[in-house]
Amino acid sequence: MTEAQDGLRGWTAARKAISAGLRFTSLRLRLVVVFGLVALTAAVSASGIAYWLNREAVLTRTQDAVLRDFQQEMQNRASALPVHSTQDELQHTAGQMANSSQRFSVLLVSTGEDGSTVTGNSDLDSFTLEDVPASLRKAVNKEQPVSSGSSGNKSAYHLYWQRIVEDDEPYLVAGTKVIGGGPTGYMLKSLEPEAKDLNSLAWSLGIATGLALIGSALLAQAAATTVLKPVHRLGIAARRLGEGKLDTRLRVSGTDELADLSRTFNRTAESLEKRVADMSARDEASRRFVADMSHELRTPLTAITAVTEVLEEELDAETGSVDPMIEPAVRLVVSETRRLNDLVENLMEVTRFDAGTARLVQDDVDIADQITACMDARAWLDAVELDAERGITARLDPRRLDVILANLIGNALKHGGSPVHVGVRMEDEDLVIEVKDNGPGIPEDVLPHVFDRFYKASASRPRSEGSGLGLSIALENAHIHGGEITAANSPKGGAVFTLRLPQGAAEPDEEPGDDAERDANGTEGKAE
Repeated sequence: MTEAQDGLRGWTAARKAISAGLRFTSLRLRLVVVFGLVALTAAVSASGIAYWLNREAVLTRTQDAVLRDFQQEMQNRASALPVHSTQDELQHTAGQMANSSQRFSVLLVSTGEDGSTVTGNSDLDSFTLEDVPASLRKAVNKEQPVSSGSSGNKSAYHLYWQRIVEDDEPYLVAGTKVIGGGPTGYMLKSLEPEAKDLNSLAWSLGIATGLALIGSALLAQAAATTVLKPVHRLGIAARRLGEGKLDTRLRVSGTDELADLSRTFNRTAESLEKRVADMSARDEASRRFVADMSHELRTPLTAITAVTEVLEEELDAETGSVDPMIEPAVRLVVSETRRLNDLVENLMEVTRFDAGTARLVQDDVDIADQITACMDARAWLDAVELDAERGITARLDPRRLDVILANLIGNALKHGGSPVHVGVRMEDEDLVIEVKDNGPGIPEDVLPHVFDRFYKASASRPRSEGSGLGLSIALENAHIHGGEITAANSPKGGAVFTLRLPQGAAEPDEEPGDDAERDANGTEGKAE
């Protein structure tokens, strides 16, 4: 195997591991995210409401105090000024008004005796009439109609205010006119201290929101761990159960839904273990019956085979000592005895595979020589075309390879017709042997079942020369080598059986003599 292939397989394995980890934690992540979103929504909503309420309370409290103080100063000081005040008088009064407890800037506007506009500023002209919004000036100077009554308007002029922002700094601007003749006063109060307090409050609420989010994530993690721990244990138990460890059980504690799920799992596992034990016992009994039956049949079959061989020699003898009337019956007995003998040997081979006692007796085999020997032993050399280079070797069990080849080639000759083409090639680290015939191919509905035991392609012909076990035994022999056999139809017509074996199989599990002795009477590679 090349380094590039090793790297590709390593990357594939790592990607699968990462994907498995993400799938394992996906529910945990979803729980944490949901908890976090709920906590974030609640914290942001609470913080927003708290900020808005505190902002309105702070601004309203400051605004009411400033406006109340400004209105009081206008009544006490500005109303004492003459109707036509001079700039010095306005300047002096504005300074006195600005020294109140709220510390705001004051602008007083009056009309001189010559009709000109006279202004007095408490901050050395830093607060001018241009700083007052035009809409506010218009509202302040607009005379309102006076009406009598408890709910009527008793003043011609009112106090108006507005919040503005200049150079990213918030201000409160207010204005009113002295009733009965006198100057118009405007006030400018910086709201920067309140803005700083509100910014500090916003930062505090933001930090509280962040802490709430972190706390919710920790709580979600704890909750997810509490909830998912039983689920994780259930997943591990399910995997162990899938691996065949049927005695796996969960420790149950509590009375919640997860505890009920664990109890259900334990009951299911117990029922499954009992059913599998019953099935295994029946299967073992069935295999033992087949094996015992096959062994018991071998003794009488040996005697019968010997008799049929004598009868066959008499049939082929030149003297013709067998009565022509019974000759067909004798030939039928000989044929059926051989078929019964093959069936018994195949059944014994199948029971070895089912019981797991079949073993490999490996050797370094030249594939071309092995295929040639298989065909020569069965007189197939004239009917089979071999395309195999000399020198291709593999470490495998030659007897079991002979069984595979005999069944594949014999099946192709019987059902496909000659010439049968056998090709050998190497693909990566695998040995590939293809057996292709020139017959009509395999029907599509038969393809999935060609390796099934005792399967007959035609229900109308349940009886054939073969036992129906040949291809199944060939597949089992390929599996024991770590290989595979596939069946398909060639685009040019005919069936194609592909045998794929690793070039270097595992070391033999036992001494060659043990398996050779056990299989001495086993299948001889009969084509089925």
